[in-house]
Amino acid sequence: MMALAPDINRLKQAHPALFATQRRYLRRVALLAAAGLLYYLFFFSFYGIEWSRAALGVQQLGRYFLRMFVWQDFFSWPFGYYFSQIGITLAIVFAGTLTASIIALPLSFFAARNVMHDRATRPIAWAVRRLLDLLRGIDMAIWGLIFVRAVGMGPLAGVLAIVMQDVGLLGKLYSEGHEAVEPAPSRGLSAVGANSLQKHRFGIFTQSFPHFLALSLYQIESNTRSAAVLGFVGAGGVGLVYAENMRLWNWDVVMFLTLVLVAVVMMMDAVSSRLRKRYIIGKPVPLWQPAARG
Repeated sequence: MMALAPDINRLKQAHPALFATQRRYLRRVALLAAAGLLYYLFFFSFYGIEWSRAALGVQQLGRYFLRMFVWQDFFSWPFGYYFSQIGITLAIVFAGTLTASIIALPLSFFAARNVMHDRATRPIAWAVRRLLDLLRGIDMAIWGLIFVRAVGMGPLAGVLAIVMQDVGLLGKLYSEGHEAVEPAPSRGLSAVGANSLQKHRFGIFTQSFPHFLALSLYQIESNTRSAAVLGFVGAGGVGLVYAENMRLWNWDVVMFLTLVLVAVVMMMDAVSSRLRKRYIIGKPVPLWQPAARG
C-alpha cells in the first residue's frame, strides 16, 4: 500500500478534475445516507414507535417463523382442498393475464407517441394514457372488492380484478416498448408504400415483440404471487385458505402453502425462460445453398 501512494499522488496531480468528481460523488452519497438515517429517526419519533416495540416484534416474528416449520399431523391435512384452491388461483391468473394482454396490446399502440404522433391523434394518446393511469392506479385488492360486490364472490371477481389492473400496467409498458424501437424499418416500409397498419405490424411490433413476450410472461409470475391476496377479499383462490389458517394460527399450513406457491413460481420461471429463449433469441436459419451438381 505504501508503494502505491506516490502513484496515486501523481494520478491526482495529472487528473485533478477526475478526482474532484469522485469526491463530489462520495459527498453526495454520504449526504443521501445521512438524509435516509434522519428520515428513519424522524419516522420513529414522530409516529411514536418505540424501539423496544420494534425489538418485541422481531422476537414475535422469530417465534412465528419457527412455528411454521413444525408440521403437526401432516399426513392428515386436506391436501385435495389445498391443491384445488391453488389450481383455482392459477386458473384465475392465466385467464386474467391472458385477457389483459389481449386488451392491452391494441391500447398500447394508441398510447405510443411514435404511433399517435400527428396533431390530430395526440389527444387520443393523452386520453388513453390517462385511462391506463387510472386502471393501474387502483390496487388489485381494491378491484377485487369492487367486483365481489358487483358479480359476487368467486373466481370471476378475481379474473376481472387482474384484468383491470394489468390492462393499465401492461398497456403502459407495451407502449414504452413500442416507443423504444428503431424508426428506420417504419421509414423503409413507408418508402415502399406500406399502409399504417403494415408499418405498425412489421416496423414496430416486430421489434417490440420480445419486450411484449417478456413482460407478459413476467406478469403471469407476478400475478401468481399477488393473486393469493384476492382470496382475502372473497375473489377466489388460495387466499381464502391463507385467511382461514392465519385466523386459526395454523402457521404450519401457511408455510406449506407458501412453499408450494414458491415451487409453482419457480417452475413457471423455468418455462418462461425456455419460451423467451425460443421466441426471442430464436433458432439459426440456414442460408440457401445451391444444390451440388452430380
